[in-house]
Amino acid sequence: MNILLTSAGRRTYMVEYFRQALDGDGKVFASNSVLTSTLLRSDGFVITPNIYDKQYIDFLLSFCKEKKIDAIISLFDIDLPILAKNRKVFENANIKLVVSNFEATAICNDKWLTYKFLSNIGLKQTQSFLKIDDVKAAIKNGSISYPLFMKPRWGMGSIGIYRIDNDEELDVLYKKLHREIFNTYLKYESAADRDSSIIIQQAIKGEEYGIEILNDLEGNYVTTFAKKKLAMRSGETDIAETVDPRPFEKIGQALSSHLKHIGNLDVDCFVTEKGDIYILEMNCRFGGQYPFTHNAGVNIPKQIIEWLKGNPTNPKYTTQKNGVKSSKEILPVLF
Repeated sequence: MNILLTSAGRRTYMVEYFRQALDGDGKVFASNSVLTSTLLRSDGFVITPNIYDKQYIDFLLSFCKEKKIDAIISLFDIDLPILAKNRKVFENANIKLVVSNFEATAICNDKWLTYKFLSNIGLKQTQSFLKIDDVKAAIKNGSISYPLFMKPRWGMGSIGIYRIDNDEELDVLYKKLHREIFNTYLKYESAADRDSSIIIQQAIKGEEYGIEILNDLEGNYVTTFAKKKLAMRSGETDIAETVDPRPFEKIGQALSSHLKHIGNLDVDCFVTEKGDIYILEMNCRFGGQYPFTHNAGVNIPKQIIEWLKGNPTNPKYTTQKNGVKSSKEILPVLF
């Protein structure tokens, strides 16, 4: 079995995890629009056109046929809906797309759709606004208060996240963030609604946790993993400790049943002193917190390969050990 990890970026650990899971019975290929060290660590790689290029899908399909790729897994949010729209193109070539349905990817990529989705299924999240005038009105009537957080509606990583502590910062940083969005690759999705491309949210007091909800390849719930985030770097978890996932299981089951995602769903949330859980963001893919789950005895890459082979879920690969603390490291790669 040969696996292609698209938009692999700097997630070298995912190449290693899938290579170990295959255990010599196949190869792990990687693709990206620019050269990264992750590509060099794969069994073979290709530099693709930009994700938004009209030739992107045809280019990927041609590479998959050349390398006899059996399954594709994407590691980047923007890549997901484009692949999802073209599922039949790959499956007609007997290439399995381990990517969630288009609706799920759209909800996760758009923080406003995330907010409305969570509201509709009865899960807690912080108050959110798209219009700065609505924020000012809410502050004036006392329904929200500083501090607030401002970020791109279609954002990822740590791009353009600002804490707002007063009226002056609200006005200045709103204009600044709007300029930043349209000077980065975020401009492509944000162009769909330029005047509502920023989301402003009430800050939450609490401790940050990361949970992952695992569905099988048919979108059926399997389990929930959980960890407490102890340190962050560039918008990703740097140090974390796995914790008892049971307090998060009802949330995991609700997200699974309503979203019907495929594979791993990466979720950021806050837990208040009262024990209330507020969901902030979701990603329909392996996120930066997965290595901490993997270090705690879970092996989602191996389970995905087993599913692709038609085998059932194996608790050996989907059971987390609690209390495992670990951190990431960056290793130099020679060109």
